[in-house]
Amino acid sequence: MEWFSSEWFVALFSIIIIDLVLAGDNAIVIGMAARNLDKSKQKLTIWLGTVGAIVIRVLATFLVVWLLKIPGLMLAGGIILLYIAWKLLTEDKEDHGEVKAAGSLWAAIRTIIIADTVMSLDNVLAIAGASHGNLALVIIGLLISMPIVVWGSLIIIKLIDRFPVLLYVGSGVLAYTAGKMIVDEQLIHP
Repeated sequence: MEWFSSEWFVALFSIIIIDLVLAGDNAIVIGMAARNLDKSKQKLTIWLGTVGAIVIRVLATFLVVWLLKIPGLMLAGGIILLYIAWKLLTEDKEDHGEVKAAGSLWAAIRTIIIADTVMSLDNVLAIAGASHGNLALVIIGLLISMPIVVWGSLIIIKLIDRFPVLLYVGSGVLAYTAGKMIVDEQLIHP
């Protein structure tokens, strides 16, 4: 994929939309993990936790991009993404698991990184599929969208609540990415 081509910008836009739609819960977890800390430590905790979460997510996405080159896994990933797109429209997303507010800076940072890692499988798979193997796109997309998600999570959630069509847009991007992954599968399209 050529840099700054129309295909490159479509992939970047897809990565950003995917992250904004799928990572809202992750941002809530970040807030929940840091809520019991002193106000002076909350920003530092959020910053360090977010940086750690981004590093883990980038590494996981690199791994998934590499794994998707194995014949058959692109097809499986596309089918999983179709399921995630359907689930996004049909399931209630109110449950944020058993995330407890941490009492210390490092405990909160650890909670943020672990929770984000566990909750990010859908993000990682979708971003890997949307990037078409371009690791620079993965990094650029994450660098653009993660700060928006972290500091704008409440706004994003309110926008989705107010304009439910945004959920359909996000699901559409996921379904498009899934379809592209399935069609590009080596076993189907040598």
